[in-house]
Amino acid sequence: MRIVSLIASSTEILHALGLQSLMVGRSHECDYPESVKALPVCTGPKFSVEGTSAEIDERVRRIVSESLSVYRVDADILNDLQPTHIITQSQCEVCAVSLKDVEQAVCHVVTSSPQVISLQPDSLEDVFNDIRIVGEALNASDKATRLMNDLRVRIATIAARCANLERKTVAFIEWIEPLMAGGNWMPTLIESAGGRNLFGVADKHSPYMSKEQLAQSNPDMIIVSPCGFDIPRTLQETHILVNLPFWNDLKCVQANNVIVADGNQYFNRPGPRLVESLEILAETIHPEAFHFGHEGTGWVRLKV
Repeated sequence: MRIVSLIASSTEILHALGLQSLMVGRSHECDYPESVKALPVCTGPKFSVEGTSAEIDERVRRIVSESLSVYRVDADILNDLQPTHIITQSQCEVCAVSLKDVEQAVCHVVTSSPQVISLQPDSLEDVFNDIRIVGEALNASDKATRLMNDLRVRIATIAARCANLERKTVAFIEWIEPLMAGGNWMPTLIESAGGRNLFGVADKHSPYMSKEQLAQSNPDMIIVSPCGFDIPRTLQETHILVNLPFWNDLKCVQANNVIVADGNQYFNRPGPRLVESLEILAETIHPEAFHFGHEGTGWVRLKV
């Protein structure tokens, strides 16, 4: 088998299933584990990913408004790699290369007639289903079952320990400008970590939120984890939040309970490391009960 993974989460699924050695190509966003960076890159964005969250949002909106794809697929590289399987997604055309883009490339250029495996993770349960789909397609069903069982046990163990803890209200910010809350699997993870999610609906796409809504909710905790941003990049934009007129009146700010987390490596990738995302939530929401050692790498406390 010769596998090309065009989404970061499926690359992590392949790694967790012990199939990484079968990969021959990757997307521009696949960066974990470190060894995958040596593989040929088959995709790229059609816009500059530099700049502020507001600038990126404007570029993406402009492209989407013209009914264009946000990413390009290099069909010539795909053809050179002669893959037997290509993994992509149909969940979000803004988040990663879409099924439509891959099908166009495969139909027009790629002569190896690869099987296209499309994932659609809208919920935490969908992530497990995607692991099953990948395992079945690549003759690794038993490995996929063991991986799913292991992840479920880890999640259930944390949720059980949180069952009798005080539930703190959590505002999870997935984009800073404009403000967006975490949707899809994030509300489920927050509830499993002993929090009470204030914005976003489980299994639904991430919604916009207003500054007024944030002020009125006055959460016990804010977690800032923009999609695709690591911690240093997010810290460059936290001044937008800090300069909000009501910011210093929020009880979480007064209690030093504003967290900046790595949205690129963890929360926004629907793969096996969502369990580590849950661990980060648990140790930030309930530091008295959990310590997994993610502070400093997966999250930092925003200095006030």
